[in-house]
Amino acid sequence: MDFHDLQQLVIDYGYLALFIGTYLEGETILVIAGFLAHGGYLELEWVMLTAFLGTFAGDQTFFYLGRWKGIAFLEKRPLWHSKTDKVFDLLHKHQIPVILGFRFLYGVRNVTPFVIGASKIHPLKFFLLNFLGAGIWAIAVGYLGYTFGEFAESIMGQVKKYEMYILVVLIAIGVALFWRSTHKPETPDTPEE
Repeated sequence: MDFHDLQQLVIDYGYLALFIGTYLEGETILVIAGFLAHGGYLELEWVMLTAFLGTFAGDQTFFYLGRWKGIAFLEKRPLWHSKTDKVFDLLHKHQIPVILGFRFLYGVRNVTPFVIGASKIHPLKFFLLNFLGAGIWAIAVGYLGYTFGEFAESIMGQVKKYEMYILVVLIAIGVALFWRSTHKPETPDTPEE
């Protein structure tokens, strides 16, 4: 799905689309929902709460799947080894920061709760850190989307203010390119010696 498809999905299905999107992955759909909150389609507070609930529930689910079938499941997927090895290594060195911040780590976000579950970290510890991390993530990324909406509105306001000048410049560039393409200098047929 591209940006416009996701945007339309959130416009059509609102908080349900956001919940499902953040349950499964998250960043893009949350930025879009924040952007749409700025446009008045959604409420920013509800966007953040829905994203928090979706990502928290998804991560808890994948944590428990990792606890239940983790190592056996991972051993059957050799293509995942590079990512899972990286997560196990990070988890061994920086357990609390990884659990709090894995949502911000590109490329390992989806597999991390599963690996954390497979690592036998205590469920209560994961629950508490996941709760805090999901809240930080939902607020930060939701607000990022909202701010992007403010920025886009500001840019559009500036474009509106200068649209006549922009139009004149674009027409001048178009005329110059057309003239250049129709008035190419002739090249001799035979090479000079």
